[in-house]
Amino acid sequence: MWHVTETTHTQTTPPGAAGRPRSPEFRLAVDALRGLRQDLIHEAFAYRPLPRMAVDGRFTRHLSDGMRARAAWTPHAVVVAGGLVALFAGMVGADVGAPALLCGLLALAPVLLTLVRPVGAFWLSFAATTVASVLSGGWGSRPWPPGGFVAHLLVLTVVAVRTRPRAAAWMWLLTALYGFWAEAVLGYDYATVTTPMLVLSALALLVVTVRHVRREAEQEVTAQQSVTEHERSRRTLLEERTTIARELHDVVAHHMSVVAIQAEAAPYRVENPPPELEKAFATIRENAVAALTELRRVLGVVRAEDYEVPDAPQPTLADLDGLLANVREAGLEVEKVVTGAVRELPQGVELSAYRIVQEALSNTLRHAPGAVARVEIGYVLGGLGLRMVNGPAPAPNLVKPSPGAGHGITGMRERVSMLNGEMTAAATDEGGYEVTVFLPVPAAAPAIEGAA
Repeated sequence: MWHVTETTHTQTTPPGAAGRPRSPEFRLAVDALRGLRQDLIHEAFAYRPLPRMAVDGRFTRHLSDGMRARAAWTPHAVVVAGGLVALFAGMVGADVGAPALLCGLLALAPVLLTLVRPVGAFWLSFAATTVASVLSGGWGSRPWPPGGFVAHLLVLTVVAVRTRPRAAAWMWLLTALYGFWAEAVLGYDYATVTTPMLVLSALALLVVTVRHVRREAEQEVTAQQSVTEHERSRRTLLEERTTIARELHDVVAHHMSVVAIQAEAAPYRVENPPPELEKAFATIRENAVAALTELRRVLGVVRAEDYEVPDAPQPTLADLDGLLANVREAGLEVEKVVTGAVRELPQGVELSAYRIVQEALSNTLRHAPGAVARVEIGYVLGGLGLRMVNGPAPAPNLVKPSPGAGHGITGMRERVSMLNGEMTAAATDEGGYEVTVFLPVPAAAPAIEGAA
């Protein structure tokens, strides 16, 4: 129903005055007394209200909202009901009149106090029992009158439920000491209820302790299952990523290697090749080698279990001129226009902007070979604007456009969405294609010199 745990602070026992280490028995006794102080003395009357019961169990979850709201107060109702039983028992065991009412209230008070100050209720139970044993006429010779007997059992059970098993052991031991002290010091006769109290309280505390141990074991098993499930998910994800990396390496890396080797060997297969042809094959080989290098870096990230960012520098907008020179050598006529004050942007924005321009130009090469393209970069106050537009491919064109649609636009949208940006991509009225992107940048950095 409810469970309260407290933090235990442990410390080592200092050696004796002469520097000799304490014996194990002494350390055990000191630790035991320290546990008594932490559990039942330190902040004994601290305010610790009884929490309401969870209503998402197997039975309560089927109740209506109103019934569930009332069912949450079930632990409080049980404690109050037990207090009423102790009240009636205290009134029955005392003289009729004011003493009976007072004995009943003395039995009720500790039980109700467990709702807000459980440890304090345990100590109050001893005091109330002592007073009630004096007030109750025929029951005065016993340490626990009927009301005190019922109240103390209830208090022990509730406090044990709300604390830890060690506190339950201390309460039982103090109860035994009180009973024996009452018999020996106060002169009560042998016919006492100390033995029944100790037996019944031991059974109640044993049940509560077993419940505590079982709950802790269930929590530990649940935590272990969660860890196991998490490890299984990580292992499955790593296996899937490894499979993807292997497929990419077997397919893409193989073909790119073949392209690089053939581009390097092609000039030697032709007698006296023109310089333009040699330059074209050299460019093809350089692009293939660069693609292989970047592919291996990406595959290393995919295979990595800890998702570490690669150490290799990532391209930025400052490297855009090299990209444009590369596509110009591939036959694409492209123009770059930069507006606004050029400034350094966050690395994620720089990399995404570079990749978006790269993908847009690659799409132009594949789907509109020979077309004229334009790249516009606008540095504005709130972020970065990109516009990539190309015209239609010329009619007499020896290079055939690539058929079908790939994942270039989807990849660009994913990058833009990751940065909470906006993107539009659509065909133009002239037959070309236009991609516009806005990437927000929260804090603008100071402008740098050397704008292109």
